[in-house]
Amino acid sequence: MEFFHNPNIDFLGKKWYFLAFSLVFSVAGVLSMLFWHGIPLGIDFRGGTLVEVKFAQPPDDNVIRAAMDRAGLHHARIQRYGPLANNEVLIDLSLQETSEQALDQGKTQIINALETDTPAGKQDLNNSSSLTISNYLLEKDPLRAGTDAKQRYDAVAQAIVNYRDNVKGGVLHSFDELRGVADPAVVASLQDGFFLSNFGVRNVNIVGPQVGQQLRRQAFLAAVYSLAGMLVYLAFRFEWIYGVAAVVTVFHDTLITVGAFSLMNKEISLTVIAAILTLIGYSNNDTIVVFDRIRENLKLMRREKLSDIVNRSINQTLSRTILTAGLTFLTVLALYLFGGEVLHGFSFALVIGILIGTYSSIAIAAPILVAYQDWRSSRGKTPVMKAGRPGGEGRPKMSSGSKPKAAVGP
Repeated sequence: MEFFHNPNIDFLGKKWYFLAFSLVFSVAGVLSMLFWHGIPLGIDFRGGTLVEVKFAQPPDDNVIRAAMDRAGLHHARIQRYGPLANNEVLIDLSLQETSEQALDQGKTQIINALETDTPAGKQDLNNSSSLTISNYLLEKDPLRAGTDAKQRYDAVAQAIVNYRDNVKGGVLHSFDELRGVADPAVVASLQDGFFLSNFGVRNVNIVGPQVGQQLRRQAFLAAVYSLAGMLVYLAFRFEWIYGVAAVVTVFHDTLITVGAFSLMNKEISLTVIAAILTLIGYSNNDTIVVFDRIRENLKLMRREKLSDIVNRSINQTLSRTILTAGLTFLTVLALYLFGGEVLHGFSFALVIGILIGTYSSIAIAAPILVAYQDWRSSRGKTPVMKAGRPGGEGRPKMSSGSKPKAAVGP
């Protein structure tokens, strides 16, 4: 199947437009990383406490940030996640303790910061554990349960928490919602000792600073080793200049992808690193396809200029490139749109990376080969990739009465 039939696009003739495009996005990303958002590392890499909060009404980020500041939780990162209708917020604190107490500490600090006008002597039912509810009911004993009171109230408390978290999404709006879950006497007793805030802390995660530092180092080494492996493979399989061109291309792709995360202030997590490593392999695969066709055409078109051979090779592989990249792009685009918050960073990196990786195989890698060949020729050095020139140089020699010898590739 062919997407294009015998295309004849002068890609190398547009190399300066490609260079301008790459420079604009690369420089914008670098400036953002240096002077604006920096590299927005996720909690996996920098350590900290991540608290998931569900609100009863659409939350106001400025109100939440002001509440954090009043509680002494300065520089907290506040980010909406999930569908807007769910009213869910991630609050990222700089607490970097690794003890079990840090989990309760982060939760308690968020609750104390967000709760306003708390009724005296009452507890927040939306942020109470089943043990707290059970102990309260055991003390009040609204059911007059007798000897099996603890078992009965434990079951009632667990049913209330399950209904609150699994059915109501973590936030009860009214005590009347519990009428079908617990006995009316239990609900009446809860109203006496509890109140309902407009939010609920769903989950708390902590990552220690040492773990974050180790993950940063391992992610960096993974990227460096993959680039070094590519350079060695391509230098052995083709010529060393092919390896250099491929590594420069992949570095270009990675820089623009990370720059996009910085420009949009999206956190880089472990799943994003996995996506970037995937893109390194994907972009390299596209580049090798073009390089392999260039090498084949060098044997068949030795009378042609290298720029013409490279153009012809890109056009010959264009249909395959569009079909493969297009199908992959549609897949990751669906993942980005419908994959949910957990996969959002991963799929965003793939969407950007596939577009840039396909573009760079055509607009960056191939022109590097031609530019290097032209540079060697200008210095009077022997071309690494032998191809013809306007005067017929590079054409296979024939002795009189003999047949042409088979062309030998680089």
